[in-house]
Amino acid sequence: MLACLVERFVAENDADSIPEPEKIDDGVLKDLDIEGSIDYGLTVTGLAGKDFGGMYAVKPLAVIRPAGADDVARVIRQALHSPSLTVAARGNGHSINGQAMAHHGLVINMKSMGDNNRIDVSVSAMYADVGGGALWADVLKRCVLGYGLAPTSWTDYLDLTVGGTLSNAGVSGQAFRYGPQTSTVTELEVVTGNGERTVCSNSQNSELFFSVLGGLGQFGIITRARILLQPAPDMVRWIRVVYSEFDEFTRDAELLVMSPESFDYVEGFVFVNSDDPVNGWPSVPLDSNHSFDPTHLPTNTGPVLYCLEVALHYHNHDHPSTVNMMVEKLFGRSRFIEHLRFEIDLNYMDFLLRVKRVEQMARDNGIWDAPHPWLNMFVSKRDIAAFNRIVFQNILKDGINGPMLTYPLIRSKWDNRSSVVLPQGEIFYLVALLRFSHAHPKESEINEMVAQNQEILQTCINNGFDFKLYLPHYKSTEEWKKHFGDQWGRFVERKSQFDPKAILAPGQKIFTRNHLL
Repeated sequence: MLACLVERFVAENDADSIPEPEKIDDGVLKDLDIEGSIDYGLTVTGLAGKDFGGMYAVKPLAVIRPAGADDVARVIRQALHSPSLTVAARGNGHSINGQAMAHHGLVINMKSMGDNNRIDVSVSAMYADVGGGALWADVLKRCVLGYGLAPTSWTDYLDLTVGGTLSNAGVSGQAFRYGPQTSTVTELEVVTGNGERTVCSNSQNSELFFSVLGGLGQFGIITRARILLQPAPDMVRWIRVVYSEFDEFTRDAELLVMSPESFDYVEGFVFVNSDDPVNGWPSVPLDSNHSFDPTHLPTNTGPVLYCLEVALHYHNHDHPSTVNMMVEKLFGRSRFIEHLRFEIDLNYMDFLLRVKRVEQMARDNGIWDAPHPWLNMFVSKRDIAAFNRIVFQNILKDGINGPMLTYPLIRSKWDNRSSVVLPQGEIFYLVALLRFSHAHPKESEINEMVAQNQEILQTCINNGFDFKLYLPHYKSTEEWKKHFGDQWGRFVERKSQFDPKAILAPGQKIFTRNHLL
């Protein structure tokens, strides 16, 4: 649904404890010897001090453009000689709350790393070795066009770096079957906070391997990943069906994700029951030849509606009737509203790159570079109906000027040895509130969006909902402890092992340099 349309906390390190950049430069960077480059220019450092969220701006000391993993290791080892210098790995700058920033620290531009140009595919073993700074879009093109193969699990938006998504999880409509992207990686090359370049996997340096996956950049910088591949289909049948009742929407979605035979992609979203061009009915049809006829809606329909979005892979040699029969079989006794079904057929790569077209439109309109106070969370199946009633049907009944995604995920597809924390229960729901503002919003408008996000979170807390933030951000150590729950001790132990001086990922605001809490 991200293709249809195109998180903030204030805690900062004590400014008095941060040396001035010139002093750090004289003491540390003067002797830094790398094959790549070091840029102190205001233009470059200014870009590295901003992100997609557009709500923070900090000033790094310098931006490092590494030639390879050895340069990354040299930078970290050099930072170890400073009492307070930190290092942040920046992918494509798509974080929302400054997670990839380093105030008066070093930002490593992973997208410029020379190793990114190497996407080595093993057809016999069905994997690709990919640089941590490579974009998923480039991985897709290389694997499909060169070998007819593709990774199994994706994100909706593919102009994200491999290391960036693996440091969080990487979720899209394939995750119910293959798990998040962190579950489809068999080997990593990582540079730890100790400055050690290490290869790790399930069987080799496994503690580091699982620490880094979903580790928010706290334990190491991913410089290479081995990603599982499968034969790529030629085509995709992309379908959206509409529901007026949330329980019927969730029933059908859960049946699909739990079934051994299902679609290849299952997502869903909530939209406003109105003709609003962004939040309402017009956001559902898949192309200009489709129209949403509200006369098919039940008379007692509430303020919001629900759309189940699915896709089926097939090949050019498959007869259309075969594809049609499979679609009808998979839908079975689904309870969507008759006549509110929209479908198109398109090339597999075009389907996976569908958000790129929307990005270009948003750039043309100036809203891509405007602030984005997004909120992403996982909500347990136990509480999703109450969440719908209180949040979707009340707080957000007028929409958010962007997609409101919600769809079920399967806990057993996630490896509990990774650093990601999830709600309890086998089924939980992704909720992604992807707010967009207009091109030049007032500060008060952004503050209102942020305040509504906080209202939603406080509502979840007040009602005792079992939830976790995805792409988390918190203001205090106490909040981080609550986030990790009984996994907090493991997280701290891993930090003390792989980044004991807390050099890495200062923008996450979990640990302070040299002071593990």
